[in-house]
Amino acid sequence: MSSSVIKVKNISKSFGKIRAVRNLSFSVESGLCFGFLGPNGAGKTTVMKMLYAKCIRDNNSSEVDIFGYDPVKNELVIKYLSGVVQQENNLDDELNVIQNLMIYSKFYDISVKTAKKRIEYLLDFLELSEKANSKIKELSGGMKRRLVIARALLNNPRLLILDEPTTGLDPQVRHLIWDKIRQLQKQQTTVLLTTHYMEEAFQLCDNLLIMHKGQNIMEGRPKELMKDNIEKYVLEVFDTEDGHEVKDDTVRNNIRVDHTPGVIRYHCDDIDVLNNLATTSLKAGDYHIRETNLEDVFLRATGRQLNDKQ
Repeated sequence: MSSSVIKVKNISKSFGKIRAVRNLSFSVESGLCFGFLGPNGAGKTTVMKMLYAKCIRDNNSSEVDIFGYDPVKNELVIKYLSGVVQQENNLDDELNVIQNLMIYSKFYDISVKTAKKRIEYLLDFLELSEKANSKIKELSGGMKRRLVIARALLNNPRLLILDEPTTGLDPQVRHLIWDKIRQLQKQQTTVLLTTHYMEEAFQLCDNLLIMHKGQNIMEGRPKELMKDNIEKYVLEVFDTEDGHEVKDDTVRNNIRVDHTPGVIRYHCDDIDVLNNLATTSLKAGDYHIRETNLEDVFLRATGRQLNDKQ
């Protein structure tokens, strides 16, 4: 039976007049992937940094328990038990792949013999063995990202913290990293993930917390969030400035309407209602009917307008 390895209660963080995180609480079960989804500036990275003590939470009444330790009081213990992949690929460009990993292994007091074996395993695990002696400047962006993940796994961590690990990567590399994360979970590694990729959150996260302006606005399993917060289908009507808005009295009673510039969306649990509405009121090519997804939930919860951090 899983048990909570991370317990967070009422954490907050301000930078001057900006409140990055506001009274956030959550818990994470052992061996699961817990995700933070939110727009830029939502506070996701700040939460991560508070967990591994790169920044200190504000309120004295807050509580953070990671494997029984508080990052404010036990920073080094938590770092020893964790692996962190930050947004930036902060590798040493003048060294090769193995040298980067060997230097990092010294922070954990890993013996040279053990480090070599671990590095060999991790390079194979992340499909980087052929690049073992390559300089960092010779690697592609995807290779650098996989190397940063390998570095975070050197100490065989119980907790892996991934801050937007696949941003800017092509689909093949992204899916490879997803596969490796799933394999780590099977080894009972607990994963914390921040992302703004909806598909990534849906594919990887056992539980998901949607943040907006530093607050928890929605939390649960991805499929349950979709079931509880959005209709099953949506009819998207394009070029509404040309008068293509559907006019039907049934809309008021059976369908939820979402107006945005250039597009009107009609949401409904009954696809037949949407099909009938479209075929009787619209021209082919002016609309699209599809199943709703996590992005629809996210945009309904956070809004479609850019905030001042984006």
